[in-house]
Amino acid sequence: MKKEKKPKTKTVKQKKVKPQKIKQKKVKAPKYIPVKPVFGTAEDYYIYRLNPVETATGALLGGIVGFFFSMVFFRNVIFSLIVGLLLVVPGIRKYRDYLKDKRMKNLLYQFRDMMESLSASYSAGKNTQGAFLDACGDLIGIYGEKADIVKELKLIVDGIYNGQSVEEMLSNFAARSHLDDIESFATIFEVTNRYGGDMRRVVGETREIINDKIETELEIQTLLTANKNDLNIMIVMPVLIMLMLNGMGNMSIVQNTPLNVLVKIGALALFGTAYYMGRKIVDIKI
Repeated sequence: MKKEKKPKTKTVKQKKVKPQKIKQKKVKAPKYIPVKPVFGTAEDYYIYRLNPVETATGALLGGIVGFFFSMVFFRNVIFSLIVGLLLVVPGIRKYRDYLKDKRMKNLLYQFRDMMESLSASYSAGKNTQGAFLDACGDLIGIYGEKADIVKELKLIVDGIYNGQSVEEMLSNFAARSHLDDIESFATIFEVTNRYGGDMRRVVGETREIINDKIETELEIQTLLTANKNDLNIMIVMPVLIMLMLNGMGNMSIVQNTPLNVLVKIGALALFGTAYYMGRKIVDIKI
């Protein structure tokens, strides 16, 4: 018998389809919306508004730093003036961030003293309204009427007299402060006051926790003092070396040849990056 031949089937080669890259649109970070007070007028502590004197101080600091470093490394007045002008805006921003951090740290210290006054008032048997009124008077004597915590206490007392709940006023203050300790206290205070808990104990424990946190932070800062000094010396040494070389005369290394300029810019970039990373390492927050 003859073998039947199988029909030949043609194989179709499939073309490889390259996966198309999907272009992802960059999503812009949402604009921060300040938290508004529930009663009266009060500030959001996340936003720091500079007054004209503070703005001029930040601009002056940025300009002086840029002009000084440029003169030390490049010895060109016009170029140094340009660099100084370019650092005016960054100087204002850095100074604003410094003042904002300082203000929030002072607010935490003031809040600790408020806790101490509230604890004493609750121990004396006073109610919530009387405790906050006494705390307002105590802190006026310590910090003066322009202190942030005094303004907040006045707002809380006025809100109580105008029918606002203490829990809502404290929660709003905590949201505007952006401090974890104040937010935690506002939450615990709301639950305790609503369900009739031991307010004296809650306030006392909160004060102790804040005290321990502040003391621990101060101890860490003390331990890191030597490292911060080493970091400051590291950033000052290139300036001292360049000043010494400039004082030795018109040497080839201090002249502004294209190669020297590139080397100096590279060295400044390296030292600036090292200083920035060093500050990030020693800046420990609890």
